Amino acid sequence: MSDILYTYHGQLYVNLTNRCPCACTFCVRSQTRSVGSAEDLWLEHEPSVEEVKQALENYCLDDFDEVVFCGYGEPICALDRLIEVADYIHGIRKISIRVNTNGLGDLIYHKRVAPLLKGHVDVVSISLNAPDAQEYYKVTRPKFGIESFDAMLQFAKDCKEQGIETRFTVVDVIGEEAIARSKALAEQVGIPLRVREYTEE
Repeated sequence: MSDILYTYHGQLYVNLTNRCPCACTFCVRSQTRSVGSAEDLWLEHEPSVEEVKQALENYCLDDFDEVVFCGYGEPICALDRLIEVADYIHGIRKISIRVNTNGLGDLIYHKRVAPLLKGHVDVVSISLNAPDAQEYYKVTRPKFGIESFDAMLQFAKDCKEQGIETRFTVVDVIGEEAIARSKALAEQVGIPLRVREYTEE
């Protein structure tokens, strides 16, 4: 049975969708079906809000510092359900809610998504993945093409402008030189960068 919720590094994760506009060369979902406590993150069907609520009954939110929307897909592909579930969780407990995203929501919906997240999520962690558009396209392989990199950067700026705590991440497999250039870019944009190990979220 596929997992809607799972725990990882002491946080509670919500797996809403397997849809994603990217095919990253290092994506963990191409290596294994499981992460953390999850046995299978490949969903049999996308869970409804009610199904997520039912799954939450098996957990005590007091046991966690943060709830993270991140599974084997891009959570913003399920934007309406993400917002509804986030509001439901905030109604139970004033816990930090983070969205791990590729930052391509504006291209998915053909509109600015950051204002829609304001007041619903507390933290947005955006996969920077590379220091420039060409390398990003090569590593991330987004279906929207080369323009994806600039769209991702704009989304990050918009989130910061909306007052959402915003950060970039890169995976250590991209190499030291690319990491150094990514750090320089993040400093230029004014958004902190976290270098994470390949298996971390």
